[in-house]
Amino acid sequence: MVVLCLALTAGFAPLASAQEQPAFNEHAGTLPDGTAWLIRVPENWNGRLLRDLDFASNVSVASAVQRYDDLLGRGYAFAGLARHPLRLWQYDPQREILNLQAVQDIFTDLERAPDMVLQYGCSGGGLDSLASAEDYPDRIDGAAVLAAHTPVWIMSSFLDGWFAMQTLLGESYEAAGHGPASDLAIVGLPNAGAGGERSLDAIRASWMAAIETAGESPEGRARLALAFAIGQWSPWMVEGTELPDTADAGAMADMIVASALRIGGNVGGTSRLLFENAASGQQLSGNEGVDYAAFYQNAAPAMARTVEALYEQAGLDLQADIARIDAAPRIAASDYARDFWAADGRTTTGDLQVPAIRIHMLGDWAIPYTLMEGYGALVQEQGTGDLYRQSLVQGTGHCEFTAAESTAIVETLVERIETGAWPETSPEALNAAAEALETGSAPRFIEHGDWRVAAYNRPWVPAE
Repeated sequence: MVVLCLALTAGFAPLASAQEQPAFNEHAGTLPDGTAWLIRVPENWNGRLLRDLDFASNVSVASAVQRYDDLLGRGYAFAGLARHPLRLWQYDPQREILNLQAVQDIFTDLERAPDMVLQYGCSGGGLDSLASAEDYPDRIDGAAVLAAHTPVWIMSSFLDGWFAMQTLLGESYEAAGHGPASDLAIVGLPNAGAGGERSLDAIRASWMAAIETAGESPEGRARLALAFAIGQWSPWMVEGTELPDTADAGAMADMIVASALRIGGNVGGTSRLLFENAASGQQLSGNEGVDYAAFYQNAAPAMARTVEALYEQAGLDLQADIARIDAAPRIAASDYARDFWAADGRTTTGDLQVPAIRIHMLGDWAIPYTLMEGYGALVQEQGTGDLYRQSLVQGTGHCEFTAAESTAIVETLVERIETGAWPETSPEALNAAAEALETGSAPRFIEHGDWRVAAYNRPWVPAE
């Protein structure tokens, strides 16, 4: 293993909470492919190593620092990476996992072999955690998974909601004088700055105008709600807001409009271009053969009630609008893109080999919480349910978990590894365990309740 730019320091993490900051030794360097890495080993190291994809990138992010400091203070060491500068064009979670394995080897060379290795990460790091637990289990003992995406899954879920909005909002967009409905593109998007007839910024501006126009009428608000229900998206995606009363259709509609504007700049779904660039720019999600009437039947009860109330108030025919969506011309996925994302480390199948615990925020604007529900069903189908636990968190933002939530699932995972049995993982039990940790932050684990979908619409497992 060639290690470039190696350094060793000792210090304290920046002040992020009222907790006493842990002392640690630090190693840093760069892998041969140009990816920076960082290791921190607390003075009271307990022999356990947390491998975190984004550790080197997130040590200056306040919410992440609070999580890191709490775990460092309890004796956990960290080893992880910074995102490669070319990640937007060469994103490959398989390569990320192999790089994490390289940093694990560096850790062993510089310190010693850990007694326990846990893969830990959020978002793309959450995918790396799940994929490591499925495809690379010989290097880890378990996985703590925060707000994970799976590229084909997330892009398919986003495609459904954006497809519904494109179908239903084009007429009002044109009537308002904004331009032709063809402005509202959702696939084949240009990369920022790539030129062409219309820039990505122009497409974003068209979508923001369409959403704003829809938000000004009862008909538009109802149709936005239907799109969210079909996409199985949370209506609550705006940081700093309160979760609306699901019995108040007007408040729910207000939040849906605000959430649509919150994600309006991410046309077609967060990270679509990043995922497609990795597969030579080809389309990894499609909707050929999709039955959107059936997809609507899988909507969370809270969303179905909202849609039906808003459609009644607007005097619209709900079934007619669903039929319009079903009749719209479809989008084909690229076989090449699907083959790329089918490889080890790039997707998830539910075939866990080591224990994993997963959490997701209800109000995550970047990754729909329903992906977690889909994975929970998949592990049951695969017969690996004994290795898996998950919980929903009542919060907004992306990767904005508290130290209480993060440390609680890590400690729960350790108990499962050491004893061979999961402790109680109901929301009540996780909240109690998190509060007992006295992290200085609050846990927010909740039951799914009326947010549970009948079935996740978009699981995808590559053909054998």
